[in-house]
Amino acid sequence: MSFMTEGKLPPAREFVNALETHAPTFGVSLSEDATARLVRYFELVGLWNPRLHLVAPCTPQEFAVRHVLESLLAARYLREGVRVCDVGSGAGLPVIPCLVLRPDVTATLVEAATKKAVFLREALRAVGRQDAAEVVNERFERLAPPDDTVAAVTCRALDRFTELFPRLVEWTMDVKLLLLFGGESLRAEIERARMAYSSLLVPSSERRFLFVVERQ
Repeated sequence: MSFMTEGKLPPAREFVNALETHAPTFGVSLSEDATARLVRYFELVGLWNPRLHLVAPCTPQEFAVRHVLESLLAARYLREGVRVCDVGSGAGLPVIPCLVLRPDVTATLVEAATKKAVFLREALRAVGRQDAAEVVNERFERLAPPDDTVAAVTCRALDRFTELFPRLVEWTMDVKLLLLFGGESLRAEIERARMAYSSLLVPSSERRFLFVVERQ
């Protein structure tokens, strides 16, 4: 297990405690079933992380709050039954927690790194959502743009995000909703592209936001 813990509680229990403690701050309500699926996801990330560096070293509490609950902020903006395209999925954030919370949502996960794509397929199986999502092992800019079945694009951990942002804007031209996680440098790129947006400050953060871009 790659998560750092002080040893007072098993890592999974520490993760669950953090979810239960901080979920109300994020406006998230988790059923017992959803929590159990997220525990399986947490444990799988811990097993694969030493090899793939899916997330930076952190405690179970930090993973619960900074990664899982932050990701679930996006779920409130997804209308019933939508299909989402997650670009640069990496560890599966934000899309896998959203698929756990929202069984009505389906997704395409785009990930350029082959080993991470393998992890994503395993993670989808671990949380029981393998039939609701597909993993595409390719760079997004080499793919055809999303078709009209995709109602939203999410992006949280794309490498060189601000550098690739203009390409992402062009690639998603026909998508009505973009849910993008980042800081002030991403805000500057959004404003440079003259896109209408709103921003939600991530709880317990001073400089991290969820940017909601809605196209007409």
